[in-house]
Amino acid sequence: MRTLIILTLLSVLVMVATCYESHESMESHEYLNPFINRRRANDFIQADRRLEAISQERIRERNKAPQERQREICENYYPCEAYAFRHGYAAAYRHYFGKRRTK
Repeated sequence: MRTLIILTLLSVLVMVATCYESHESMESHEYLNPFINRRRANDFIQADRRLEAISQERIRERNKAPQERQREICENYYPCEAYAFRHGYAAAYRHYFGKRRTK
């Protein structure tokens, strides 16, 4: 009988501790009305800016700086890449591809 009373008291204490509504949760406006209207639901996301940022990134990918293009060319050619580890990519590109002359 004594064990039953102790278990009951412990369960009541656990229930009180876990189901307690704090004052901070009462201050929120969501406590009274948890649902918001459709207009406010999408206020924090602005699709136009996101799509614009993606398109700007695509444009930057197409228009690479000359040094970046030279580095990619050098990385694709192993002797140039090995030379670049010692002397840098600019010197390696000049050494392997700078001497080319078009007719």
